[in-house]
Amino acid sequence: MDEPDAGSRLSSAADPHAAASVVVSAHAVERFRGGHPWIYRQDVVAVGDGAPGSIVRIRGPRGVALGTGLYSERSRIALRRWTVDGDPADTGDLWRARLARADDYRRALGFATVYRVVHGEADLLPSLVVDRYGDYLVIQTLSQATDRLQDQLVGALVERFRPAGVVARNDPRVRELEGLVRTVDVAYGDVPSAVPVEIDGVLQEVDLRHGQKTGLFLDQRENRSAAARYAHGRLLDAFSYDGGFTLRLARHCDSVVSLDSSEDAIARLRRNAALNGINVEARSVNVFDELRALDRRRERFDTIVLDPPAFAKTRSAVPRARAAYKEINLRALRLLAPGGVLVSCTCSSHVSEPDFLEIVRGAAADARVQVTLVEKRMQGRDHPVLLALPESYYLKCLVLRVLGSR
Repeated sequence: MDEPDAGSRLSSAADPHAAASVVVSAHAVERFRGGHPWIYRQDVVAVGDGAPGSIVRIRGPRGVALGTGLYSERSRIALRRWTVDGDPADTGDLWRARLARADDYRRALGFATVYRVVHGEADLLPSLVVDRYGDYLVIQTLSQATDRLQDQLVGALVERFRPAGVVARNDPRVRELEGLVRTVDVAYGDVPSAVPVEIDGVLQEVDLRHGQKTGLFLDQRENRSAAARYAHGRLLDAFSYDGGFTLRLARHCDSVVSLDSSEDAIARLRRNAALNGINVEARSVNVFDELRALDRRRERFDTIVLDPPAFAKTRSAVPRARAAYKEINLRALRLLAPGGVLVSCTCSSHVSEPDFLEIVRGAAADARVQVTLVEKRMQGRDHPVLLALPESYYLKCLVLRVLGSR
């Protein structure tokens, strides 16, 4: 595709819909002033003539102006904070300034070519995700407002990064809650089916159209580097996907077994292992069943990684998720030799860090092993947590060491 023309660039004029107002409850006023960036639909008292996806004025029940927000007429999240008090409404300059600030922060941390550029609300760019893979960008517009602005946002990204191509990975299920279709399109330039990248000395081919999230699990990058400091002996990577932990830890280990239920992911893992000259025994299996089978055979490992998908995508799923996390951690702890290291993760925002620690403590008690906690980690620094939005703290990563039986 050609570069977006001037008409598709972010306008510096205010949004024509910004004069529309939405009146919210006193409870919403308290939350908004406390910094929470979302106002839920049950706290919306009245809606003016704001169009879906527009930026509207937010007012309290007595007409007090609170600021502006991205308005959705479908989602449970009716309003997402854009500005506060008397700040300007929707200007292209503000979008571009926040985008530049987000990228400058990552560059200052040393993220050079592969990293998350924009992490939604934590960068004051609500419902927008942008990831960089070398010469290519991936954008996700996850609300009616950012979907409406997608062409302009792509124009701003092209202006700043001059990428070879931009993929619009608008396939997350959350878009359905906004009444939006789920699509994957090339929004700018040309994008090959496989994009080669190098992350911390590891070569990988990334499928930007079909890979998980936007291609890779970039949020685990720094945790993989931390885990590599402890990795040794025989490695078991459970829920390996296409080998993020496997490839990073393998050079420190004598042998590697990787497990995942996806045959496609295991095939990509094998290709990536070959690119790096790494020998991996990669199996497409039911990971729960395989962990039980390994336990029955009394196999032993020196390093185990548990990085499963989110078992609790909703609050109602938490009880079952707790049982699943306990099961896999129990099996892993039973499989570890004395002095062995367990890297255990959850990406479920509904499972808090204290809850996860208690689950693993219970698993250690049932496995009858003494365990020390070596490190508590979280999502990478390019995926920052907004303190006023607890939901943004989703990834917890524990590094544990087994001392022996008790």
